[in-house]
Parts: sequence; C-alpha cells; structure tokens
Amino acid sequence: MRSSLRSFALAVLVALPAWACAQQALGQADCKPGDVPAARYERRIGPLTDTEMQMARIAWKYFENNTQPSGLANAVDNYPSSTMWDTASYVGAIVAAHQLGIINAQQADQRLGKLVEALGSLSFFRGELPNKVYHTKTLEKVDYGNKPGEIGFSALDLGRLLVWLKIVKERYPQHADGIDKFVLRWKFDNVVDRTGMMFGALVGKDRKTEYVQEGRLGYEEYSAKGFELWGVNTELASRAEPYSTLPIYCVEVPYDARDPRKYYQHNYVVSESYVLDGIEFNWDLANDRGTDDAKHSHPWMAGFAHRVYQAQENRFRATGILTARSEHQLEQDPYFVYDTVFTDGYAWNTITEAGKYVPEFAAVSLKAALGMWALWKSDYTDRLFNAIVNQRDPNRGFYEGVLESGKGPIKAFTANNNGIMLATLLFKAQGKLLRWGPAHESLWDRCRKPTPTGLEARPC
Repeated sequence: MRSSLRSFALAVLVALPAWACAQQALGQADCKPGDVPAARYERRIGPLTDTEMQMARIAWKYFENNTQPSGLANAVDNYPSSTMWDTASYVGAIVAAHQLGIINAQQADQRLGKLVEALGSLSFFRGELPNKVYHTKTLEKVDYGNKPGEIGFSALDLGRLLVWLKIVKERYPQHADGIDKFVLRWKFDNVVDRTGMMFGALVGKDRKTEYVQEGRLGYEEYSAKGFELWGVNTELASRAEPYSTLPIYCVEVPYDARDPRKYYQHNYVVSESYVLDGIEFNWDLANDRGTDDAKHSHPWMAGFAHRVYQAQENRFRATGILTARSEHQLEQDPYFVYDTVFTDGYAWNTITEAGKYVPEFAAVSLKAALGMWALWKSDYTDRLFNAIVNQRDPNRGFYEGVLESGKGPIKAFTANNNGIMLATLLFKAQGKLLRWGPAHESLWDRCRKPTPTGLEARPC
C-alpha cells in the first residue's frame, strides 16, 4: 500500500468461506446488529496529564536518537534509511514536540529548517518526484536494501508528506518559501491523472517506468487530501466507491471492493488511515477551515472510521482479546506486516507484504491504540491506554506493539509509531492538527494555478 510495500502478484487469494462467516457470528449476541455506539463517543480533548506528557517526551527520544546531520530522520532505529511517509511522521513529531513544550521555538526552527533544506536537495526519481526511499546520511536515492538506486515513487507517501508540509506552512510560515520551492520541483502529471486518480511508479524488468493505480479505501482518500491541499484534483481518488461491507461482530465494516486478484493490491482495512484523517483533518474535507471538532464535513469518512473502530471494540467484548489493528514493524523476519480488521477475504487477517498468513504477529499496535484512545472516549480505549502506556524504553521511545498471543512487546522502534503517537498527543491537547493561518498568497500560489485538468505553471 505504501512504499514499504513492494509491487508483487498475489500468489493465492480465496473468497471468504461460509465457515469464516460463521466464526464472525461468535459473540454477536452481545451487540445489536448495525449499532455503532462509537459514533456517539466523545473525544479526549484537553491539557495533557503528567503521564501523557511523559509519554510525549519518551516518544521524542526516538527522534533525538535518530535524526541525522543531513536533516532527515531514520525510519527505523539506528538504520539510515527513510521513506516520504516516515519523513512526514518526523515532521509531525517536530511540530508536536514544539507545541507541547518538549523543545523550544529555536530548536523546532532549526530542525524544520534543516529538514526543508534536505528535502530541497533531494534528487528525484527520474526527475519526476521524490524516490520511495533515501539514505538518511547521504541523501542518496536507494532501494529497499539501502543500496544506491531509484525504485519509483509512492502516491500515498507523497500525499501524506504534502499534508504535513501544508501544516508546517500554516503554523510556521517562515518555512513556507523553502517548502514551496521543494514542491514546485514536483511533476504531478503521472502521479495524479486528469480524472483525479492516483498512481505510483515502479521500475519494470526492462528498466522502464511503470505507472500503477495506487491506494485502497481509507489510505487512498486520506492521502488524496494531501494533494487537494495543494490544488491538485483528486476526484476519483477521493471517492469511497468502489466499496462493499462485511458484517464483523455486528458492524458492517467497509472495505475496498476492487479484486486484489485483478489489481494486485491488498484491500487492507486497518486503523491507521482513519486515525490519521481524524487527528489531522477532524474527518473534514481537505480545505475545510472549520474549527468545530464536533462537526465533520467529510461524513462518510467519519462514519467508516467509527465502524472500523467499533468492530475492534466488539471483538474485545466478545472474546476478551484487546484489539487495535494496524500495520507494524517487527524485530525479525518478515520485519513488516499488515495486521488487519479485514483483508483478502478474511477478517482479523495478519499478512506479510507478499500475502503470507502470519497470525503469530497479530498485535495491539501502539499508534493505533493511542489514536483510538484520543478519538473515541470509552471504557475500552481506557483499557487500551493502560495496556500500552508502559510499553517503552525511556531512552529509545515506544515499542511498536504488544503481541496478541501474550508473548510480550514487539521491541522495534520506528519514526512512524513514535511520530504518530506524538501527533496524537498534540491532537488531544489542541484538537484538529491542520490549523489555518492568516490568508495570504504564497510562492506556490504565485507559481501554480489549479485547473480542472491539473496544475498550470505561470510566471512567478
């Protein structure tokens, strides 16, 4: 789905069999079919407690340890490589650390300045857009083994980066010109087509560039908002359709209806995209300047988020298994899994990037659990919070997750996990993270004019 996911053909895919549907009926007597109490839950908004501030400081430790002199931060502890998605998580961490008082204004300004300078110096994939992966020490384009080379770009990663660059422009306008100069180098023609559909790029066997539609329900619409913030039409990518639903513990859970066997992409249903949309946009439309956290101008996104959350709470109430599903890193092979509410025909399916079933790596994702705690105030999310609050190394940051099997924490440390946790705590303190500054014409506005068919360059 993101740039951590290499292109591949699905080896085996089967439809959800009748026995699996029957399994989902377990525990359904404990809930009313179609009822989604989560839609009525309040949010946790207010000053951080001492415990929550301590969490923020520990999450920031990851970035103190992993920021390189180049200005970029490692995506994984002590490994000098990063994607644009993980870079966005670092941007969010800087903003949160400053806004929460962990670092001062000068420190935040220095970090943001160095990061924007690094981004501005990056060499792009075939001159189009940022490569999927960069070496954080040398700023070279690299492959997934961190060896020099270019491997394509990810529309989802770039969309998330655009979200956080826009947040920085609005909150820290002194960095607006540097950010605009970086994005003005982007060539958008192949990443979003004239219908508003998003595409990623990869290198084919003949070394030619291949452009493939990218994004599935949840991730696609969230990342499309990043492009929308910069005036790019994402009409098709922003639609929920095509989608279907599946009953899981009394909840009609939405999933992308495009067949993975035909389109060669898994249709993961996880918490992360809905949590990010909630804390960053308040489940509002991209350019909504409203500040009322109780109203959502993107109602179907809010509704789908409630359902994805509710299925997880209902699973706990039926089985006693704490559930906060999302993608997460591992300390060992296969190193990365998608731990889902639903994918590829099965509920509670944990799979590798290649589609291998690995239930032993099912876990409570810390970033998902904290996001659920902030967005849905309930007894259940209190349980999640208590389960994760001490899953940390005070000198390195928070662990990636806690295995559902009871075999302990996943002692991997990542920028994405710690960055999202920091941003979530800032959301708890401030509400919606995209805060609009005073209206003004920026360098980007002077140099690019949105049109129905794309972005038109103009003299600036």
